[in-house]
Amino acid sequence: MTQHLEIYRKEGEFVAWPANYGMWIWGDEVVVVFSQGFRGEQESLHARDKTRPFIGRQARSFDGGLSWSDELFTGTIPGGTSLSGDEHVVEALQSQPNIVVERDIPVLDQPIDFTDPETIVMCARTGLDAGSISWFYVSRDRARSWQGPYRLGDFGLPGVSARTDIVPLGQHDALFLLTAVKANGDEGRIFAARTRDGGRSFTFESFVGDEPEGFAIMPASLLLPGGDILTFVRCAAPRGPERGAWIDLYRSSDAGKSWRQVGTPVPQVGHNSNPPTINRLADGRLVLVYGYRDAPYGMRARVSSDEGATWSDDIVLRDDGGVADLGYPRTVVRADGKLLTAYYYNYGADTDRFIGATLFSV
Repeated sequence: MTQHLEIYRKEGEFVAWPANYGMWIWGDEVVVVFSQGFRGEQESLHARDKTRPFIGRQARSFDGGLSWSDELFTGTIPGGTSLSGDEHVVEALQSQPNIVVERDIPVLDQPIDFTDPETIVMCARTGLDAGSISWFYVSRDRARSWQGPYRLGDFGLPGVSARTDIVPLGQHDALFLLTAVKANGDEGRIFAARTRDGGRSFTFESFVGDEPEGFAIMPASLLLPGGDILTFVRCAAPRGPERGAWIDLYRSSDAGKSWRQVGTPVPQVGHNSNPPTINRLADGRLVLVYGYRDAPYGMRARVSSDEGATWSDDIVLRDDGGVADLGYPRTVVRADGKLLTAYYYNYGADTDRFIGATLFSV
């Protein structure tokens, strides 16, 4: 049975993009982070008011996602007030021009224990193009407080546009899958960075795939029981009337030093593309969730029983979206085995953008 829920919705607001930040679960307690702005005129995709900031908000549930309360995101945002939102606001509200990295984004002082279930890490950024700056936050109290921003570095790249995608490899050892700005200054391509000292320093490990003509961004990664890593990538061809968009899958057998493409789990996600979210169930099956941005607009899932070698047909979670301005999911698995996926949604071009959720089983 599929159950649809509303996490956060207020008249006149544009709230969106859980995929940029994260969602975590501890028993029946769930937290999801997103951006909150205001609705404006409908553009080619988004209908947001770019003259007002997009601030960080989060929602919390104590009953496995059935009911929610909302909170402000308490982390310090360098350079301004918009969290990962420079591309969504006018220049006067953008953070990047005001940031001096050495002054505003220090190196982490207390190492992260990536094996501690009470410790969570969230990545953030300024924008998407050349010069983009990224950082991360740490919470050790279930997102009630956030420490940071802390420095990721630029890795000698034209820019780094980080969303949260972290694969723990040991107590102080983790792989961060991040998006780099391409050589021409546009977004983007995926690369892997590794910390071996709990987030105090990072090394560039590898690019994931060749530099694309369009973009390959917003990875969602998973460590398999045998030690291999799967990384699912949001891909799109260059913009145009017949633009294609899909989700590719890469696999690493050497902790992210090299990658091989092993398939395209979702060959079409809609003209505007949408990022994946991936989870592994107790029985070993993988569940991939994404927003579908062509009519009928909505949320879909696919399932693999062989570590991503083959995939089911689409499972339509819902198809009642009004326009393509939706998706960007994050998913957690509850103790009862049900999946809870959060995303942003709409019922039409002139309606609010809100954070919804679907509780389902496969």
